[in-house]
Amino acid sequence: MHPRTAHALCLIALLLFHFRGSPAWAQAPAGLQIIIVEGEGAINNVKQRVNREPIVQVEDENHKPVAGAAIIFFLPNDGPGGTFANGSSTLTTTTNAQGQAVARGIRFNNQPGSMQIRVSASFAGQTASAIITQTNVLGLAATGASVGGLSLATKLLIIGAVVGAGVAAGVVIANHGGNSGGSTATPPSTITITPGTVTVGGPQ
Repeated sequence: MHPRTAHALCLIALLLFHFRGSPAWAQAPAGLQIIIVEGEGAINNVKQRVNREPIVQVEDENHKPVAGAAIIFFLPNDGPGGTFANGSSTLTTTTNAQGQAVARGIRFNNQPGSMQIRVSASFAGQTASAIITQTNVLGLAATGASVGGLSLATKLLIIGAVVGAGVAAGVVIANHGGNSGGSTATPPSTITITPGTVTVGGPQ
């Protein structure tokens, strides 16, 4: 066998052994991970100044919190979205000792619909990204058309009951006032009151 051929075979064998038997610690690290703690699927009432603030947590490949990681929150540039307290659509912050960061001071615009908040994290040359999906709604849609603590349907039901009670009272007074002299009074009519509906039964 030619010496060069033997040398090439040895190199191939060494390469195969290296790729097949390399230890786990020699593999590339998994890098950072962004965990959404709060805010995913939230419904934002654009008429309110305070809503649920998105919170994320950054973890390393061993699922341990990473403090001091740089975080950037990105709000949509158009459509349903908003701005932060500084008037910008981005917010830069860092994670605390628990590896968490909060997107504070979001002022949502008046456009209802689904929106996505993009999150970027970086630490020690490693990066990660995530998306928080939320929905912006108008005030009445968010509260189920409630007014003064009661829904519109409930208020209409109460109004109907009050009006019905007034009509029933008028019928009773008319029955009593129509009797003359010392004649025997006719027993009052039977009155059944249900919310929004009045049923008056005639004398038996």
